[in-house]
Amino acid sequence: MEIRFMTVDDLDAVMEIEHRSFSIPWSREAFYNEIEQNHLSTYLVVEDGERVAGYCGVWLVVDEAHITNVAVLPDYRGQGLGEALMQRIMKIAKEVGARVMTLEVRVSNKAAQGLYRKMGFQDGGIRKRYYSDNQEDALVMWVNL
Repeated sequence: MEIRFMTVDDLDAVMEIEHRSFSIPWSREAFYNEIEQNHLSTYLVVEDGERVAGYCGVWLVVDEAHITNVAVLPDYRGQGLGEALMQRIMKIAKEVGARVMTLEVRVSNKAAQGLYRKMGFQDGGIRKRYYSDNQEDALVMWVNL
């Protein structure tokens, strides 16, 4: 497995992962803008051979990093790819001076919460009705870097 920065050439694979992972997937244009226009964002992909198996994105604003999304193809889940992506993005955030990292996760997504807690994230609060598909609350989590 190789982790590298996401490029425009990865967008077809990223859209497959996005559609297989989320009930409200981001658009191709949103990802394009993130990697080509947003100077505050950093996106990584993990490859198995030549297949993109997962990705992770972060916004780096002054001394804070905010995870925008993390997703792994269903066939590759449970193999540590999400954790590897998170570790690399945390390392990058530290290197550019981020002191804290935050994210939102569905309150029902216990698997993701378990991964984040394993990586040192703590519960920070609830964003009521954060997800527009079903009005589910989001758990805000944070970690000191």
